[in-house]
Amino acid sequence: MTKRIATMLLAALGCAPAGQPRPAHFPPSYANVPSNWTMLDRTKSTISSQAMVVTEHPIASQVGARILRAGGNAVDAAVAVGFALAVVHPTAGNIGGGGFMVYRPNAGEVVTLDFREKAPAAATADMFQNSTGQLTETSVIGHLASGVPGSVAGLTAAHERYGSMALSALIEPAIQLAEEGFALDASRARAFTDTKVERFMRFEGSRAKFLTDGSPPAEGTLFVQPDLARTLGLIADSGAAGFYRGPVADLIVAEMESGGGLITHQDLLDYQVAWRDPVEVSYRNHTIYSMPPSSSGGVTMGETLNILEGFDSLPFFASTPQIHLTAEAMRRSFIDRNNNLGDPDFVDLPLDRLLSKDYAAGLNRTINRNAASVTPEFGTQLREGDNTTHFSIVDADGNAVSVTTTLNSSYGSSVVVSGAGFLLNNEMDDFTGAPGQPNQFGLIQGEANAIRPGKRMLSAMTPTIVVDQDGELFMILGAPGGPRIITAVTQVISNAIDFEMSLVEAVGAPRIHHQALPDQIFYEPDALNAKTIRQLERMGHTVVERDGYIGIISAIMAVENGWVGVADPRGGGTPVGY
Repeated sequence: MTKRIATMLLAALGCAPAGQPRPAHFPPSYANVPSNWTMLDRTKSTISSQAMVVTEHPIASQVGARILRAGGNAVDAAVAVGFALAVVHPTAGNIGGGGFMVYRPNAGEVVTLDFREKAPAAATADMFQNSTGQLTETSVIGHLASGVPGSVAGLTAAHERYGSMALSALIEPAIQLAEEGFALDASRARAFTDTKVERFMRFEGSRAKFLTDGSPPAEGTLFVQPDLARTLGLIADSGAAGFYRGPVADLIVAEMESGGGLITHQDLLDYQVAWRDPVEVSYRNHTIYSMPPSSSGGVTMGETLNILEGFDSLPFFASTPQIHLTAEAMRRSFIDRNNNLGDPDFVDLPLDRLLSKDYAAGLNRTINRNAASVTPEFGTQLREGDNTTHFSIVDADGNAVSVTTTLNSSYGSSVVVSGAGFLLNNEMDDFTGAPGQPNQFGLIQGEANAIRPGKRMLSAMTPTIVVDQDGELFMILGAPGGPRIITAVTQVISNAIDFEMSLVEAVGAPRIHHQALPDQIFYEPDALNAKTIRQLERMGHTVVERDGYIGIISAIMAVENGWVGVADPRGGGTPVGY
């Protein structure tokens, strides 16, 4: 059966499902959206009656859908998608990183799985500082930047508890894609920037995997990865032991030793996933389930929504008052995130307080409707990546899975394990690396997120499932985008609930971002008109246009007699259903 699935998949590569008709513009009540905002016309969507898979790569979406058609459940499909993304989406899909899963069975309790990376046993609080206490690039590039990977442990743990098909059947499509190759699409080819190529040149395994005579593969290249195929074969045969023990583990440790990294055989043997209770938040008669720490996503999103719920209704979408109130709610929740959150196995966290409706009501009362607040300095208190990836899945029985995984930066640490064919993460940069200094994404964080051996670094990943007032599955979503993951997911939920947008509208709508420090409202290119910007500035906000977008949402929403799947036009994904 596995060969048949893989063969059918390869025959279908590049074929996207027919999209539903899309609205050409927002309804009249959203007149504040600039006229040159074109995301709605570019949004990929499809409707199905039974099941849906939405990922950031069309091949991975096809893999998941094929598994569902073959009788697999949502977790089976998620495992197959996770391994397929490690082959076809190397900027973020991975077996050398980590991530989070939220699972809602059609009958039973919602659970979450934390397979975030951990600091090696030899890690120290000041390991990325130079002699003057300044952070160096070693937290971002090279062997020292890597935490102990959790993706293989996470995917296999989910399969062991909830899967119905053989693990080998779920990994077989990824093995065949690595062995036989796939045509590199435009989105993946564009990711090989000059900066990335320069970094690949530093490391033997990376040069061998990605470069030919110093040049990366062009669009249309048949991208074949034999070393990765062998690694995936060992995992298919032996499960997690095929990665954390034996030949693959030997190659990881040899790579670490060759480049001054810290991960040892014992670190690999000691790695364990954590099953945790979800963050659960009510918002305007809906129930939202998301990730608890070591992800900050669910708590920060939940606090933001709790603050917004204090307003009986929100002003018109994209109006100056609506942007102001949303930014102020974001500011307050990120202050709490940056000061209070970390790995719950190492730090006592005030989650009940941060998610309390009374606490949010108090914060709501501190918002001046006519003027911006000022983010206080963090004093002596005290740094997630644009190339994370998210996928959402619902099967024919209504089981729902929301998964976000990451290498952190695009291509992680830029180090490919020689002979094993996969990239290692640079998640150590997500710890607080030095007092008062931001990480690569501008986050200034607290002592709760300081580096400790065996500790999970704080994340912003926000895989989320929303249930309606009748207890029925309403939405599955998540995104990559560093700290902007949190605000992107928050805004899509608010768009759907507060403004009753369709999923196409909710995902295609313009987004803003505020993370407390730097004390600025960031907005997407062409997302705000000049009048709105001037009004926000008169209120005391600093308003900055980003070079790029805010999150790449992969989402599913319940519609009459089925599901609608939407892949964000900001990325290169595809929804596939049946």
